[in-house]
Amino acid sequence: MTAREVRAEGAAAALLDMRGIRVAFGRFVANDAIDLVVQAGEIHALLGENGAGKSTLMRVLAGLVAPAAGEMWIDGAPAPLGLPREAIRLGVGMVHQHFMLVPTLTVAENICLGLASTGRFFPDLKSAALKIRALATNYGLDVDPFAYVADLSIAGQQRVEILKALYRGARILVLDEPTAVLTPPETEGLFRILRTLAAEGSAIVFISHKLNEVMALSSRVTVLRQGRVAATVRTRDTDARSLARMMVGAEVDLPKLEDAVRQSSSSASSTSGGLKAGGVLYVQGAVCRDARGALRVDRASLNVDRNEIVGVAGVDGNGQQELAEAIVGLRRLESGAVFIDGEDVTAASVGRRIALGLAHIPEDRHRTALVESMSIEDNVILETVGAPPLSQRGWLDRRATGKLAQDVMARFDIRAAGPGQKVGALSGGNQQKVVLARAFSRDPRLVIAVQPARGLDVGATAFVHRELLARRAAGAGVLLISTELDEILALCDRIVVMFRGAIMGELARAEATTEKLGLMMAGRAA
Repeated sequence: MTAREVRAEGAAAALLDMRGIRVAFGRFVANDAIDLVVQAGEIHALLGENGAGKSTLMRVLAGLVAPAAGEMWIDGAPAPLGLPREAIRLGVGMVHQHFMLVPTLTVAENICLGLASTGRFFPDLKSAALKIRALATNYGLDVDPFAYVADLSIAGQQRVEILKALYRGARILVLDEPTAVLTPPETEGLFRILRTLAAEGSAIVFISHKLNEVMALSSRVTVLRQGRVAATVRTRDTDARSLARMMVGAEVDLPKLEDAVRQSSSSASSTSGGLKAGGVLYVQGAVCRDARGALRVDRASLNVDRNEIVGVAGVDGNGQQELAEAIVGLRRLESGAVFIDGEDVTAASVGRRIALGLAHIPEDRHRTALVESMSIEDNVILETVGAPPLSQRGWLDRRATGKLAQDVMARFDIRAAGPGQKVGALSGGNQQKVVLARAFSRDPRLVIAVQPARGLDVGATAFVHRELLARRAAGAGVLLISTELDEILALCDRIVVMFRGAIMGELARAEATTEKLGLMMAGRAA
């Protein structure tokens, strides 16, 4: 049913009705006369390529962006635009793709922040924590109300965002890429929660690039393309191929792409597997702790050869991030060693590791990858700014940096007004493409890729996978850390599994299955 068809049935059927929404940032039109109607009890998927306008439209709903034109009705009554407090009062809750949390506060403090119901001068956080814990238990969300957000994994922070919306009694719940940081069992748990909420009468807007999730969860789908509504369809009347075609405006042969990835993986040069010194990366008995002294990596050893992709699987928060940071030089090892291309870099600077051919795609692009107040051009050159041809005799050659930025914008399809646009003004997907452009444009010998396709649409994800395969074919070694088992199984020659900071074991791609990996991820032998 389209927005017009839903309205024709009567205003009472629509809990949310957005009409003619237009948002522009300078000359760039993010939303162009968009209509969106969501009924009570409905899970409505919102699809589109990176930069299509999905998150902007939802920020209008949440009162975070005031549109230049349009109107919004909630439960049959006109709703004010551009007022976050009013949106919350009317029952709008949004789980953002980029978390809206204060790291130095506890989970309970974040959830209760700004709520007069907890006490304006002396907040009753103990009572709030009991309610939060009961809510978390009820919906299967493992969160400690007294934990500091800064100490939580990315998945843990996502669970806090979901709890925050539920705690505030949202009737219209928006989830922007909520499964990007969840394991398959956690995703199924989230889906059960959403179906329960819909059955209780909530209206749910589900933003995802994963077409299988959209097909499994939603009853209707609205597809945005270049800021406009390309189509609104019943999920039962469409399929993944048709949705992909609506998103990009052209045929996308998904099965052939998947076959190409698998064929490329199976045709890679064979490796003997198993732990051995040498190769492009060798990690020996790595041990490191967090700021509170807790053991995060426990005597982990692994190696990556040239012309291979080694996957690191595991539930998020089991030491994968800390291991990656130790390899690239962002975290000090308590004991153990790291070798890149045969050189001991355990005590070496990040710059020295980059000089040896290291490229890093971090898990959190905001914290460790990008400077959002700087331009695309300056972010692209951050790691090589002092070297020719970008710099001569200590002077930056702006013609060279500008040309490089133009080239990588075209190659990586970074959609922006130009190289001078601030990275913070880009969509999440385009920000990730800037990170990828900086990493892959230097022809690296070793790639440490942590969740490289997180939050990307189907086309951009395929592009990332092709680039990783191309790096391997060109002779590089790739360490791929991902919680997406489909991604691990499709791309990797060997797979190691981490559990509570330790390497549980290694499987060759030919012997790896979801079941075996799942057992190892739970701390049991396959």
